Amino acid sequence: MIPASGSYLLANARVHRSLTPGLAASYDADGFALADMAVTGGKISSIAARGRSKTPADAIDLAGRIVLPCFVDCHTHIDKGHIWPRKPNPDGTFMGALNATGADRTARWSAEDVARRMDFSLRSAYAHGTKALRTHLDSVRPQEEISWPVFEMMREKWRGRIDLQAACLLGIEGVRDKGWFDKLAKRVAAAKGVLGVVTYMVSDLEELLDQVFAEAIRHGLDLDFHADETDDVAAISLKKIAEASLWSGFEGNILVGHCCSLARQPDLEVLDTLDKVAKARLAVVSLPMCNLYLQDRRNNHTTPRWRGVTLLHEMKARGIKVAVASDNTRDPFYAYGDLDMLEVYRMATRILHFDHPVGDWPKAVAATPAEVMRLDDAGKLAAGGSADFIVFKGRSWTELLSRPESDRIVVREGRAIERQLPDYAELDELMVG
Repeated sequence: MIPASGSYLLANARVHRSLTPGLAASYDADGFALADMAVTGGKISSIAARGRSKTPADAIDLAGRIVLPCFVDCHTHIDKGHIWPRKPNPDGTFMGALNATGADRTARWSAEDVARRMDFSLRSAYAHGTKALRTHLDSVRPQEEISWPVFEMMREKWRGRIDLQAACLLGIEGVRDKGWFDKLAKRVAAAKGVLGVVTYMVSDLEELLDQVFAEAIRHGLDLDFHADETDDVAAISLKKIAEASLWSGFEGNILVGHCCSLARQPDLEVLDTLDKVAKARLAVVSLPMCNLYLQDRRNNHTTPRWRGVTLLHEMKARGIKVAVASDNTRDPFYAYGDLDMLEVYRMATRILHFDHPVGDWPKAVAATPAEVMRLDDAGKLAAGGSADFIVFKGRSWTELLSRPESDRIVVREGRAIERQLPDYAELDELMVG
């Protein structure tokens, strides 16, 4: 369908209002409109509502198929990815995941092991249509000395295909070692990364958050937190992060992931937290598939009674930037997944009710994470932007989200890529011994 060279026009493409800024068109109730999109020299040279100009005879008629910009996946763990066959979660719980991953990291995470699994993950994401991805890197000693050089190498290898970012990952208690944490922050800054920690309700949380913000300010780093990945109503570190941001005067971007416990808290606590999150200009990413897997898993004889996701609708109503992302793939934190952001959006729509109305929820897998990651040319379809988009068979949300769309066409710089998913057998030798 997509020519291997030259310019072309895609006619009768179905595009979404939230992802086509500036397009004047007649949109339907789900936010779709038919448009003609011209591609020249790897760029979108024009995009106009259907019927605004005469369609050339050689135009490619999409007959109403949906076209979306390539995805932006702002919260992943590709350093952990695909270790499940050799180190599964013994009981499906959060602690089971934490312990299994820690044991595997200590025993097996050499530079070669991490690099091969990372590359496998990136090939999967690329084939599914992801243009940009942020990964967390376990950065507890001595792993930070192994994984950060691997990340830098992988970023160069994938330059031009996936814009790759990294955030360090360690428990907040690691910040107590001020000398080591400052050294880590310098390492992250040298790699042009993002400073990240996992927050818990430890007694000195406020003091430790002050240190995190001070390091970020000192080194000019954005921040990325894991917060409140629990059903414990007493877990309020999201609010503590917002308060720390406000009293520090921090001006960088802050992304906070999970925030599960917020959905369990009393209304007055929720309202206070959301007001502070909005004032501090935090962005929040929910990880619906992983949280659904881990949260409320009590024992083998009890049905889970809540979905584990945070209050995205209430956040969005306050102007808080919200996104959804892949999180873990085939590791002890989530046994499934393939870094396919269409699957993430499909599951998010069902779990978080991204419908009735659809509104601008599609921004949660494209434009919003691109903004959080400071990517100007990603997450939208616009004249002058890169011709990086996905052509689907589906012509409506119910068609698009009812099938895997395994025959989607991924276009990068105006050309269809070869969508070859890697074979799991490639990793077999890493799973032995």
